[in-house]
Amino acid sequence: MSESGSRGWDVETDVVVVGFGAAGCSAAIAAHDAGAQVLVLEKMAAGREGGSTRVSGAVWFENRDPERAATYLRSLSAGRPVPEPVVQTWARETARNTEWMQSLGITVGLAVPAPPEYPELEGSDVMTGWIGVDGKMGGGLLWSALAEAVRSRGIEVRLRTPARELVVEDGVITGLLATAADGTGLRIRARRGIVLATGGFEADPGMVRDHLGLTDPVIWGSPAATGDGHRMALQAGADLWHMANMMTLPGLRAPGYEAGFYTAFPYSKAYIYLGRDGRRCCNETVALRHGHARIHGSYQLFPTEPMVILFDESARRAGPIVPGRDVLAVSWAQQIEGYDWSPDNTAEIDKGWIHRAGTLPELAALLDVDPNTLQHTVDRYNAACAAGADDQFSRHPRTLAPLTEAPYYAFSSAPILAWSNGGPRRNENAQVLDPFGEVIPALYAAGNLSSTYSWSKDGGFHIADALAFGRTAGHHAATHHPRTPSGL
Repeated sequence: MSESGSRGWDVETDVVVVGFGAAGCSAAIAAHDAGAQVLVLEKMAAGREGGSTRVSGAVWFENRDPERAATYLRSLSAGRPVPEPVVQTWARETARNTEWMQSLGITVGLAVPAPPEYPELEGSDVMTGWIGVDGKMGGGLLWSALAEAVRSRGIEVRLRTPARELVVEDGVITGLLATAADGTGLRIRARRGIVLATGGFEADPGMVRDHLGLTDPVIWGSPAATGDGHRMALQAGADLWHMANMMTLPGLRAPGYEAGFYTAFPYSKAYIYLGRDGRRCCNETVALRHGHARIHGSYQLFPTEPMVILFDESARRAGPIVPGRDVLAVSWAQQIEGYDWSPDNTAEIDKGWIHRAGTLPELAALLDVDPNTLQHTVDRYNAACAAGADDQFSRHPRTLAPLTEAPYYAFSSAPILAWSNGGPRRNENAQVLDPFGEVIPALYAAGNLSSTYSWSKDGGFHIADALAFGRTAGHHAATHHPRTPSGL
């Protein structure tokens, strides 16, 4: 890395990678191994870096048949086709993920023997399991392994150094402006290219409102995902794709914490989802397929509206409504902020995160809903449980557990926004495209910043995509030198 370069550059290098998650690490490693000098910029401080990769399930699907994987991706797109060259690169490179990880000296193995989440779709037979570092899921293992592979190569990583905007000279991207850890500005020259791997925009409320239609979401992953890379790509004239796609979960906002909690109710089914009017609003146990659920015969984004989740004492006593780190070592609140949900939910009830009342009318007053409506809602649901048939939303009889044991509990649930999917449109080489389909030289995108998935996605798909197109972006940036203005 050269400092104080010509024409006012503070730093000069071949490839600048912006972001230090799975896509950014993969890009940096691939660019370095292709012979480029690489600099990684990460906006977060030590202990908070790594993006949502660090707090995710951190597994990738085992792709043993690229042809079937390509078929599955086309099926999952559901009338929102992904360009065929991108499909082909995705299918080929996701099949190489495991071998590539092993080539880095990282031990991997089957973490979960996972069947497809969309078994009726053509190509779903490619799904047999999820692969993880040390054969495990979550716990930040993938990010730690990739970060070590980056640093072992001598690649410089600058923490607390957010990129702000691109530098464009004579119509060509030549570098970017960043803010150093001490608050001073940096002009960084990228001789060969810039890889944007800054994650999604789920932590930017304005972008979430404009593109996803959510008015009060709670994030699940990194608060660093504020759309920085999106703005830089737009500055360069990028087109956008998949901006309305996302993954949400039912969950709870926790005052004083940066991210929320996924309320999975793993130990009891004695709960219902209510609209703001106190009436049931959906099948509470519909299968959540990484952002989509099958509702009225088609796959739809779910949940997308605020709800109230109500449960009784039997569910409270059965176990934590939020899976603990010993069960599911994921999420920012648990992995980075270090919160351990109480085994019987009492700590969270005592904190006031969850309402408690001795009767349903008392609970209705706390929720500001009509008590007669709430009582009728619960009575109708309990009657369905007794009959073994849900005449409202066809909840499976095995999941019908009555709400009969006081006290009763409820909390408001804005959708937990796990991640956004959309961003700058890119081609099969991870090169960013303008609205006319032309390549913007020297600019690349990978990871949740520019996910491949136009609609549905299965488990392990996002990490697989980040690894595959991170590598693609880094290698292409290192080996394909864009046209540059003379004298630079």
